[in-house]
Amino acid sequence: MKRYIYINDDEMSQDLYCANRLSNRKYTLMNFLPKNLWEQFSRFMNQYFLLIACLQLWSLITPVNPASTWGPLIFIFAVSATKEAWDDYNRYLSDKKANEKEVWVVKQGIKKLIQSQGIRVGNIVWLRENDEVPCDLVLIGTSDPQGVCYVETAALDGETDLKTRLIPAACMGMDFELLHKIKGVIECPGPDKDIRRFDGNLRLLPPFIDNDVCPLTIKNTILQSCYLRNTEWACGVAVYTGNETKLGMTRGIPEPKLTAVDAMIDKLTGAIFVFQIVVVIVLGTAGNVWKDTEARKQWYVLYPQEFPWYELLVIPLRFELLCSIMIPISIKVSLDLVKSLYAKFIDWDYEMIDPETDTPSHATNTAISEDLAQVEYILTDKTGTLTENRMIFRRCCIGGIFYGNETGDALKDVGLLNAIASGSPDVIRFLTVMAVCNTVIPAKSKAGAILYKAQSQDEEALVHAAAQLHMVLVNKNASILEIKFNGSVLQYEILETLEFTSDRKRMSVVVKDCQNGNISLLSKGADEAILPYAHAGQQTRTFVEAVEQYSQLGLRTLCLAWREVEEDEYQEWSLMFKEASSTLIDREWRIAEVCQRLEHDLKVLGVTAIEDRLQDGVPETIETLRKAGINFWMLTGDKQNTAIQIALSCNFISPEPKGQLLSIDGKTEDEVCRSLERVLLTMRITTSEPKDVAFVVDGWALEIALKHYRKAFTELAILSRTAICCRVTPSQKAQLVELLKSCDYRTLAIGDGGNDVRMIQKADIGVGISGREGLQAARAADYSIGKFRFLKRLILVHGRYSYNRTAFLSQYSFYKSLLICFIQIFFSFISGLSGTSLFNSVSLMAYNVFYTSIPVLVSTIDKDLSEGTVMQHPQILFYCQAGRLLNPSTFAGWFGRSLFHAIVAFVISIHVYAYEKSEMEEVSMVALSGCIWLQAFVVALETNSFTVFQHLAIWGNLVAFYIINWIFSAIPSSGMYTIMFRLCSQPSYWITMFLIVAAGMGPIVALKYFRYTYRASKINILQEAERMGGPILSLGTIEPQPRAIEKDVAPLSITQPRSRSPVYEPLLSDSPNTRRSFGSGTPFDFFQSPSRLSSIYSRNCKDN
Repeated sequence: MKRYIYINDDEMSQDLYCANRLSNRKYTLMNFLPKNLWEQFSRFMNQYFLLIACLQLWSLITPVNPASTWGPLIFIFAVSATKEAWDDYNRYLSDKKANEKEVWVVKQGIKKLIQSQGIRVGNIVWLRENDEVPCDLVLIGTSDPQGVCYVETAALDGETDLKTRLIPAACMGMDFELLHKIKGVIECPGPDKDIRRFDGNLRLLPPFIDNDVCPLTIKNTILQSCYLRNTEWACGVAVYTGNETKLGMTRGIPEPKLTAVDAMIDKLTGAIFVFQIVVVIVLGTAGNVWKDTEARKQWYVLYPQEFPWYELLVIPLRFELLCSIMIPISIKVSLDLVKSLYAKFIDWDYEMIDPETDTPSHATNTAISEDLAQVEYILTDKTGTLTENRMIFRRCCIGGIFYGNETGDALKDVGLLNAIASGSPDVIRFLTVMAVCNTVIPAKSKAGAILYKAQSQDEEALVHAAAQLHMVLVNKNASILEIKFNGSVLQYEILETLEFTSDRKRMSVVVKDCQNGNISLLSKGADEAILPYAHAGQQTRTFVEAVEQYSQLGLRTLCLAWREVEEDEYQEWSLMFKEASSTLIDREWRIAEVCQRLEHDLKVLGVTAIEDRLQDGVPETIETLRKAGINFWMLTGDKQNTAIQIALSCNFISPEPKGQLLSIDGKTEDEVCRSLERVLLTMRITTSEPKDVAFVVDGWALEIALKHYRKAFTELAILSRTAICCRVTPSQKAQLVELLKSCDYRTLAIGDGGNDVRMIQKADIGVGISGREGLQAARAADYSIGKFRFLKRLILVHGRYSYNRTAFLSQYSFYKSLLICFIQIFFSFISGLSGTSLFNSVSLMAYNVFYTSIPVLVSTIDKDLSEGTVMQHPQILFYCQAGRLLNPSTFAGWFGRSLFHAIVAFVISIHVYAYEKSEMEEVSMVALSGCIWLQAFVVALETNSFTVFQHLAIWGNLVAFYIINWIFSAIPSSGMYTIMFRLCSQPSYWITMFLIVAAGMGPIVALKYFRYTYRASKINILQEAERMGGPILSLGTIEPQPRAIEKDVAPLSITQPRSRSPVYEPLLSDSPNTRRSFGSGTPFDFFQSPSRLSSIYSRNCKDN
């Protein structure tokens, strides 16, 4: 939808668009309570508990006081609401500060100082140096005579380098006073969040200029939250205000990501709910039958002869209320709380602070830490992620002559220096393209030295290299460039800039030599974007060989070219370019089409080769994570050979004969099809071999494969542990992530630049590197780190600990709820199946909220193994990847434990205290005490690393239980008057507690001892080694279990895969099969090389 903005006209713009009032608040004072309650009750579990609480208000059916459910429910809602209110209040304070900031605007030709929230669309806003931009502006004037200003965009994209912004050509030359009275119309699209694009038109109204259309681009805008730098003043027209600015449109709450653990908890909750319904139906039916048969025979039961129609529902509803605690009401709040703490552990990790930039790691998403331990595929960018993104000019080929091959540094090559000194035309033109064809901004330091500010590290390296070779970019003043070469100053006028895009893969500038008036086109770009456009008579074989040679060395290559442009040709082309630049629909495509009309018949000058070194620790990190069973895909925009060399140097792929690299190429559907079939056949054959097989594909072939042969490529993705995808676009990166997710893999995407944002947001887990390309990736990601090597610690330490702790916490929450519920069910069998509660309301509420919650929360600092052991033996991550600690089998174990403990506590309590020996309240307190003692020992048994906090939480909580109940026993109206005093004074009570603990924990301890002694897992062996203080020399071998093969491998065809293949995961003999089955193979050592850990597991892959 188009937007028409009337400049400096308050009447026309008064109510068309919103004011510049920022509001990131989620609530207001009026709607907070209803809106927050609506959000909380939109969750099924909260709806369920609200229904239970409402049913308890019906006195006829409730077996306990409604406070036992309403109390915890209100407490949990209050905690969530308080957190939401606090976060919203902080947003309100931030908005208030921004809205009340004072700015200068023009009102009726007069500059006035108003609050930022008073700015309207169409107002002229004046900025002074170092002012923050209050809204999105189209520049119309600056203090610079050439109409240039400099802005810092760090708040938008994290890039600290200054960027130039220009006033439109129509506003060039206007004086200070005239800007107060300017009138016109700006035509632009509606608000969007693309900070790198703005397509608009400006039409000034007479008498300021003739009624001509002037195109506007992002270069003519300064966006909200940027800062004006190195410019005395600037003014602009407000085009987007308030929450409609580009920055405001990017704000908002991202869609929540569901972790594998959360999905499993939801399934287990559903299973418990079904079990609960079955129990309610069975006991309710049995209760009604007993009431109609046996109960009426008892003299003390006075049932009326006639009863209302709903009488049959009373007992089933009582059992529903009695069994409602099977689903722990506090599990959601508990998990949210501990997950927030896990995220803080990442923020507080000093070992993940980048010493070079002092950048700490940060967890933006606090809800998915445990998913880090279940990652199966890592998709990584190359430049700036695996490499340092510090470009160094190393070699070049000019006119077929290679420079820098002998010394490794072209800047010190005598031949090149002599060619420059002798004035070789090709070399001089080559250096001119290096110095002129870029967006670099030269600036002088206080010492007088020239500093270059560049958005692209490649451009900065080229300009620095040209300067060292005496072609120095001295000044860039609006459209005039000054180049200093061997003492003489050369001036060039930039007529047009044909900007780089990921589709064009090249950049060009049309320049006019101010000395002789000649017009030239200077271009640089990828070899496939330059060499095919060379003029017919030029031989490019040497340049192709140079590109191949440099790529083999892992260097980044760019081809440089130029051609002369006749004045008439330029004028004709300029009109088409201006027309394309003025359109608001498909402007980028139209501009690319017009650029193609000029970028042809080029004279290729040469090839540059730039080195981008690997970051420290990258090979070791990849090798370690490979041992942990994680597969790697590299997605890069670089050339194939460059990517392969980097992959070899960082252990991404293995050289021959240990490894094998297969290539998928082709320019047509048939060629890609044949190549894909050949690679698939090889992959299927080599699946059972201990050989690292990877494939490499370029963007063109990938586009065809994803469009026409998606099923075959999906099978290839499943079969391959490693892939290198070259010359891929940001959208293709996102498509590959989506492809792996569709096969039910857990994916992690990591990158450092704006072109990685889509991939990062699409993955299950997104990790951004705070690098030299800015903070766009880091801000869009779930986690941000300073260097790639910190990924190892993020996954192996934080991810694994988070998974282990969350698995225990979630299953323990169900255990303690099922324990008390089973006792209630058993009690119903001796209470006439009437649905009567054994426990009073206060005890039930305290049990759920306090007695059993405090000890388990301390599990957030429990560690089964030390960090050093985990990093040394990454293979143990397989337990997390396979879901061995939280699955239906492990949950069944906790379910059985709760049932066994309930039987023990109930039977012993009843036999010791029931049948005329004591009051029902005493029996209730004895059974409750037994539950508290059992859960204390269960937590102690499951705790791996005891600290003072664990002891205080476990045993201190036990002491607190008695103190609290002594206090209640002293209150006559509590319903527990003197009960605890009487029980604690009886030796039989303490003997009963001892019997409950001994009978309940004895078999559990014996079973655990048996498993540790005779069926010890690899983690158990490592724990024992840590306790003994000795090194791990060998853990023996593991025999993979054979899996059933459904069918033999079908004849080669492009079909949907039936199974997925080598993921390096050993058989974990102490755990039940979950989610995967393993293929047959030779015995292998658990802590040896990945090739000996290879195994095959199958999983159905969803059809795309």
